[in-house]
Amino acid sequence: MTVSFKDVQSHPFVEAFVNQADANLEALGYTEHGKRHVGLVSSIARNILRRLGYPERTAELAAIAGYVHDIGNSVSRIHHGPTAAVLIAPVLQELQMPPHEIAQVLSAVGNHEEETGHPVNAVAAALILADKSDVHRTRTRSKELTSFDIHDRVNYAAVKSFLDVDETERVISLNVTIDTEICPIMEYFEIFLQRMLMCRRAAEFLGCQFKLNINDTPLL
Repeated sequence: MTVSFKDVQSHPFVEAFVNQADANLEALGYTEHGKRHVGLVSSIARNILRRLGYPERTAELAAIAGYVHDIGNSVSRIHHGPTAAVLIAPVLQELQMPPHEIAQVLSAVGNHEEETGHPVNAVAAALILADKSDVHRTRTRSKELTSFDIHDRVNYAAVKSFLDVDETERVISLNVTIDTEICPIMEYFEIFLQRMLMCRRAAEFLGCQFKLNINDTPLL
């Protein structure tokens, strides 16, 4: 049976897990991880594979993985990727997704964390790139600069971010505009260097080069 992105998105368990995950992270003082984030990651992951010429069904699986990748936070922040995979497996089984597709989604979701994850397939690689490229001031919950930690400062300073896919040159570029009066560029690297290196590995898996441009300056 062909299970669509909308089938998964509208499932009551997925709705509850996404909402609880964001509520938990808000209580812990983390940036936004709710419907805005997972919706954007889902869309970007799908578009990456579409632009690179992957089958439409593979792109759809990337969209599904992107939407559910953070639901493990509804249980715990620690190892939330593998936890998300465990939570979403019975939902996909209930929806009668074919086992080989479930396996792709689970491997992607379980491998999106920079501490332990790897781009083990195209769906996972697209999810990594989409997730790690979401840096933007809309993710900060408070607008009181005096209360910001480094993650808040970096996200709030990012007034614009866009992941560009050049399918002809096989280059994936993350273009970020940072207000350096709020946060120096060095702070971006302080917390995101490991994520950017993970993006490089993901782009290489897809046969592409990864580039990072901050304030129109190539940095990676």
